[in-house]
Amino acid sequence: MARLKKGYPDAHCELDSNSPFQLLIATILSAQCTDVRVNLVTKVLFARFPDARSMSQASLAELEEIVHSTGFYKNKAKNIQDCAQKLVDFEVGQVPATIEALIQLPGVGRKTANVVLGNALGITSGIVVDTHVGRLARRFGWTDEVDPLKVESALQRQIKHEDWVLVSHLLIWHGRRVCAARNPKCDSCFLFDRCPRLGL
Repeated sequence: MARLKKGYPDAHCELDSNSPFQLLIATILSAQCTDVRVNLVTKVLFARFPDARSMSQASLAELEEIVHSTGFYKNKAKNIQDCAQKLVDFEVGQVPATIEALIQLPGVGRKTANVVLGNALGITSGIVVDTHVGRLARRFGWTDEVDPLKVESALQRQIKHEDWVLVSHLLIWHGRRVCAARNPKCDSCFLFDRCPRLGL
């Protein structure tokens, strides 16, 4: 952790947003899609529909057209509109500040809820486990679990509570920049001498 913090002092969530609502929508769209692609799409999406009320009133066909390139566009368009509508109906357009309330929203699971709570609301509710986090946690020998919930639980027992939000960013940045799934840059990795390189 100390080396990761030193290696990535600016590690942060790479989804662009200007509000908790926008981060929520961006995270829903990021399923099986790159952050770079999502940021291109949300630039257009949020210019047209910046908040829950405007998005809830959008034409579904227009939403589908805008989010098309993120994949699974019909499902995602419906989820973000239904999510916006639910926020308008029950939360006066505001994103709820508990994991229990967030996971009741369409398209929102534990990972998305943790992203929003930790990065937009400053609430440390858990550890975001995406593909990079799970893969590196296993490669580093932190866990041999595959199920994201079990990976999260294993990491929570080893990582200080104050680092729960940051550890995901550190692992994601390292996974994207150095420790790729197929051809990791082990020869230039600042963790090489400490890494068991499991599965390589």
